[in-house]
Amino acid sequence: MTKRDVMRLVFSGKQPPYVPWHCQFTQEPWALLAEHFGGEAAAEAAVDNHILELGSAIGFFKDIGHDRFRDVFGVVWDRTVDKDIGVVEGQVLPEPTLQGYRLPDPLDQRFFAEIPAKIEKHPDRFRVFYIGFSLFERAWTLRGMENLLFDFVDHPAFVHELFTAIADYNIAQVQAALAYDVDAVYFGDDWGQQRGLIMGKPYWDRYIKPQLKRMYGFVRAQGKSQMIHSCGDVDELFDDLIDLGVNCFNPFQPEVMDTAALLEKYRGRLAFHGGLSTQRILPYGSEQVVRAEVRRLLDLGRDGGYIFAPAHAVEGDVPLRNMLAFIEVLKRQRLTWQQSRRKDDTHVAAHIED
Repeated sequence: MTKRDVMRLVFSGKQPPYVPWHCQFTQEPWALLAEHFGGEAAAEAAVDNHILELGSAIGFFKDIGHDRFRDVFGVVWDRTVDKDIGVVEGQVLPEPTLQGYRLPDPLDQRFFAEIPAKIEKHPDRFRVFYIGFSLFERAWTLRGMENLLFDFVDHPAFVHELFTAIADYNIAQVQAALAYDVDAVYFGDDWGQQRGLIMGKPYWDRYIKPQLKRMYGFVRAQGKSQMIHSCGDVDELFDDLIDLGVNCFNPFQPEVMDTAALLEKYRGRLAFHGGLSTQRILPYGSEQVVRAEVRRLLDLGRDGGYIFAPAHAVEGDVPLRNMLAFIEVLKRQRLTWQQSRRKDDTHVAAHIED
């Protein structure tokens, strides 16, 4: 059974032979892993993820000097502190209008050029095309967070126009991506705070949900699975997301969600991806605490509906020993299953010979 097969069982609501995983890392911890294992290829093999990331989650960046980078939408990111993405600098849309602004080409071949080679290199992995900053986040990076939230009240027609244009862009890109043998599409879009939604449920229903219905509906109409990401306390949206066709939710933050209760409540209707605390346990816990929490999450997910991961990409405050700890526990549970399967095969063969 390949990793792709195991992931398909999770997405179909069935019990997998073991809990699959997909762990992501920011630059600093990834450099530590690469140094420890003797190179990036060796580190990738050691982590042994089940998802193959295709596309480019947040687009492409041009270095414009002084730790500033411009993305394909024209947004400038200051990376003097945050080296992975950065902080938005200025506003591409200083006024509530799209007049004079043109969205980038969704069919830019850079999004698709590496897909065939990646699939050939990792044919056993579950193939996911990623679109990050897919709606609300893309809008506020262009307009500014405070301005966009005021626009929700003062300029509703502009918000609808902007969100429609972004959704059109995403749908066009997904349509091109699905020409390849892709299993699922992943949309990233943060809506939550530590408590509740940034914009509140009425505005989420008014502006965001209609575009999600279009985007997610397109993916499901093509017979593909649907993954979404939103940081924060957004469990009030889970029933809506299921109705919209979502199969899997990430990042499943334990600081703001009851992971055990939600897995039990939604198993068979919605899978979860994430769960290991990146705010407390990974940076500050001992190796023993990390191993114990990983085992607890794996036990919760054994009946299905769960893909293990840290609740967010591992940050630079996480010590190497804790990364190695969760990788070891993950690999051990699959090894145990593989050994059990080999024993079963040997027993069957011996019985046939007898």
